[in-house]
Amino acid sequence: MGNYVNFVVQVLSDPQKRAIYNQQGEEGLKNMPPPGSGGSSRNGSCGSSGFNPRNAEDIFAEFFGSSPFEFGSVGPGRSARFHSDGGRFGGFGCTDNNFRTYNDTTPSRKPPPVESKLPCTLEELYTGSTRKMKISRTVVNASGRQAQESEILTIDVKPGWKKGTKITFPDKGNEQPNQLPADLVFVIDEKPHDLYQRDGNDLIVNKKVSLAEALGGTTVNLTTLDGRKLSLPVTDIINPGYELVVSMEGMPIAKEPGNRGDLRIKFDVKFPTNLTPEQRSGLKRVLGG
Repeated sequence: MGNYVNFVVQVLSDPQKRAIYNQQGEEGLKNMPPPGSGGSSRNGSCGSSGFNPRNAEDIFAEFFGSSPFEFGSVGPGRSARFHSDGGRFGGFGCTDNNFRTYNDTTPSRKPPPVESKLPCTLEELYTGSTRKMKISRTVVNASGRQAQESEILTIDVKPGWKKGTKITFPDKGNEQPNQLPADLVFVIDEKPHDLYQRDGNDLIVNKKVSLAEALGGTTVNLTTLDGRKLSLPVTDIINPGYELVVSMEGMPIAKEPGNRGDLRIKFDVKFPTNLTPEQRSGLKRVLGG
């Protein structure tokens, strides 16, 4: 009897042995593969039919009159037990659901930023400016419903900002349920100017002059982007490719306060299409041709 009791205790203490004993009896235990040989089944089950705690309790109660799983007796040698109904805790079942952990608070996803162009004149980028932008966006209210909301955003355009500069307003994009609001990004764009062209930190002006001005000298009069008047005398002979460079009259350099690029004046000499005989003779005398 003592040996048989030890045998029963060993069976009850090993879930795999219990399952084999329940299905095949003692003969099944003789053919049981050694430990570590991979005899347990996969996908979270503990045998082809799983462990049934009712059978193990009955065996134990038959010999000892009580069950190690007892949680309040309901009859001689019987006990109230968990039900093996396939639930998360039913009958100490070995399904995946019993050991899987769940996280009901999945982190909210943040959508990509929403970009919008902000066209600026060269004057605004030269002196700096303050822009007011009215936006309308979708938000999720306290009841979880989507609604429209309007807001005015203030954008401080700094002197010297270039095309492509980005200004980000965090969480000012549209909202979706179970998502974080997107960021709203304004991207600086430059409007064309009638006189000036921008090249990095420099400003370029194309100026047409006559042949007489190219040879005899001229004065270039300009109004700067901040409204000042410039009068620039040109005493050099203007030959093809000639460029007049005026330092510190270009665009402000955003990362170097107080510093500016250059103003570059490129000349286009207009040659006459025809000359009178007297003009030809006069040019030959003057030029020594």
